[in-house]
Amino acid sequence: MLLLTVLLTLALAACGGGGGNDGGSGGNGGNAQSSEGGSSGNAPGNSAGKSDSGAKDPEPVTLRMAWWGSQPRHDYTLQVIEMYQQKYPHVKIEPEYANFDDYWKKLAPQAAANDLPDIIQMDISYLSQYGGKGQLEDLTPYLGTIINTDHISENAISGGKLGDQLYGFNIGVNTIQFQYDPELLKKLGIEKPDENWTWDDYYALAGKAKEAGLYFDSGFRPEVFFGYYLRTKGRHLYSPDGTSLGYDDDQLFIDFFAPLAKLVADGDTPTPDVKAQIKGLEDDLLVKGQQVGVWQWTNQFVGLQQVANRPLEMAHMPGPNREQGLYLKPSMYFSISKNSKHKEEAAKFIDFWVNDIEANKLIKGDRGVPVNSQVIEAVKPTLDPALIKVFDYVAWAQENSSPMDPPDPNGAAEIIALFKEITEAMDFGKLSPEDAAKRFREEANAILARNK
Repeated sequence: MLLLTVLLTLALAACGGGGGNDGGSGGNGGNAQSSEGGSSGNAPGNSAGKSDSGAKDPEPVTLRMAWWGSQPRHDYTLQVIEMYQQKYPHVKIEPEYANFDDYWKKLAPQAAANDLPDIIQMDISYLSQYGGKGQLEDLTPYLGTIINTDHISENAISGGKLGDQLYGFNIGVNTIQFQYDPELLKKLGIEKPDENWTWDDYYALAGKAKEAGLYFDSGFRPEVFFGYYLRTKGRHLYSPDGTSLGYDDDQLFIDFFAPLAKLVADGDTPTPDVKAQIKGLEDDLLVKGQQVGVWQWTNQFVGLQQVANRPLEMAHMPGPNREQGLYLKPSMYFSISKNSKHKEEAAKFIDFWVNDIEANKLIKGDRGVPVNSQVIEAVKPTLDPALIKVFDYVAWAQENSSPMDPPDPNGAAEIIALFKEITEAMDFGKLSPEDAAKRFREEANAILARNK
């Protein structure tokens, strides 16, 4: 009787502990589904289903991030990095920065040693060089998964493509212009450059600046502004396939560079040895009040005004055919090195940079007008007048420009060095514009043919 009693008790206990298969519990017996309707993530030992307080902390990650720029850019970039590290405490970002010329000198040996930083600020002139050699990660798989592109146009994204590979993510757009000190310009007897000024107008103003004891400007980056000039003439610096120059008539080279060399010879613009003393924005002749203006990208306007500490203005590029020459360009990209061991974490930082509104209130369009339309709307009301000028000018340029040329081909970095050598020789009077045009064509075509 005692044995039967024990057995009956055990049987009743087993019936009372049912799994819910009969009791109308909606099939949720045994927590077979999570509250979000997915498959069970709450099994013992599966951290994906743990509460935040019980989740396993992410593994510590260290990323190296490299960029070029002036001191104001370094300062706010470090602030954005700090903001990101506070949001993601498991990530530490080690900064590596320099001015533009020194930056590429540092990057080249790192690339040769397969030791590039995880996140690399990349320029259009170097995208083909590093991407074409397999040193950059294709970012396509990260789009829409890690890098949110909901409010970023395809045009903005495609500017970082080589073929069907996305080697750089566009972090801002800009265009070229003349930026000047209006008070210094008044010393030349004018309030501002004419809306439709020409190259001849520019040469005349440079002469007037000399009479006023000033320089008018400090010259042009030849690969940028000769490229603009060629576009106004219906030509391009590079051929469509990037294996040769894109213009046949050397008179175009002569017509652009001969007047510039004469300005140097006449003392209207500084000689190369004077420009060699300019190591950063603090040394800029405009900042020092010795020069009326500079030719550069819109995203550099705010940094220049901050260091100059006085109001500056903007003027259009000279014409004719300005709309044909002008274009919107990715100011720069963020790339991820192929050798990075933390590519997804690097992509998360890029997503933060382009999409986080608070971060962009620190960035303030210094690296170009943001590519995210919602970020533009949110940030613009908070901007000071100088930044609003930049945003408005880029919006104007979008309606008054032509499509950008393809990214510079392999060998573009060598072309830039060749330009620098040849233009300095012309400025010192050691090379005539005619001989310079011939030499540039021969050596540039050899470089491009070698690097196809």
